[in-house]
Amino acid sequence: MLQASFRRKKPRSPIPAANFCPLPRNPSVKQTDLINRRILLASRPQGLPAPENFRIETRPLPALAEGEVLLRTLYLSLDPYMRNVMNEDGPVYAPSISLGEVMIGGTVCRVTESRHPAFQAGDLVLANSGWQDYAVSNGEGLMPLGATDRPSLALGALGMPAFTAYVGLLDIGQPQAGDTVVVAAATGAVGSIVGQIARIKGARVIGIAGGAEKCRHAVENLGLDACLDHRNPLFAENLAASCPQGIDVYFESVGGAVFDAVLPLLNVGARVPVIGVIAHYNDTDTRLPGPDRRPELMTAILQKRLLMQGLIILDHYERRFDAFRQDMETWLAAGLVIPTEDIAEGLEQAPAAFIGMLRGSNLGKLVVRVSD
Repeated sequence: MLQASFRRKKPRSPIPAANFCPLPRNPSVKQTDLINRRILLASRPQGLPAPENFRIETRPLPALAEGEVLLRTLYLSLDPYMRNVMNEDGPVYAPSISLGEVMIGGTVCRVTESRHPAFQAGDLVLANSGWQDYAVSNGEGLMPLGATDRPSLALGALGMPAFTAYVGLLDIGQPQAGDTVVVAAATGAVGSIVGQIARIKGARVIGIAGGAEKCRHAVENLGLDACLDHRNPLFAENLAASCPQGIDVYFESVGGAVFDAVLPLLNVGARVPVIGVIAHYNDTDTRLPGPDRRPELMTAILQKRLLMQGLIILDHYERRFDAFRQDMETWLAAGLVIPTEDIAEGLEQAPAAFIGMLRGSNLGKLVVRVSD
């Protein structure tokens, strides 16, 4: 059992939903009578996504064929990578979403009807069914979750974000006892786990977050040694003062001005796992403002013998996921890692919650509770 956790619920906020239809509550209703709400990519965003980039449609569900299951979405994961696949030229590790397609995303679902020998009605599964109430699956890629009182953790502390933190920090960052580890986005889905694992490994951990509330959470609830507000005009000076012995590991997910402040403080032989650059996901001009810092970066990599390595977590499931799951379950049970969840209520809130996440409003892992 988890000893402690933190869950923050987002209040409902209205967004256009003129074509919503209520879902039937009668369990005797036939599948072909069920109405499925789906949130589609309506247009490609220019900069930060806006509500008009999404469209909600409703349609009835088809009858199941032999070998298929009907999935009811319970929780939907919202993650920064989704912004990249909204572009026409998406990232090399994932295809772009076509206009009119359902927004992609990891989900925790319950099997409500099955014509598949490996699944029974009532089973909880981890799926990738996207932003919709229901999905029909042939069973490929479904991961049984078994009995659990916190199924949403399969999308966070026991899922992809925490797995990213685990592999990035331990395999690339390789923190040693006494090291100074600096974590960008320290209260986000990945960063909040990075800081706690680094603490378990005996490192001194400095978090970076946006705002006083997040910094307090990082220190008081997550156990970090300090947390600095990157919005403070004196951020760079405060970071230098907090790292008098320099930085041995910097876990990068932000880029921008945060990395500018970190770079001069990296020690010889420092390790920099790179899992994202969210500060640039909404850039519309590839020519960044200010001076060209590439010479400074290349010089630092050479002279300080830095290890700076990108991480796409899809590459590591076969080799590392079992070890991650075993370690994380042990740490959660012992209270050494405290999961933090930010919960938006209702599928219709997914666009607003997603936009808010890109602005940095989430605390911990952002999920949408689609149904009970």
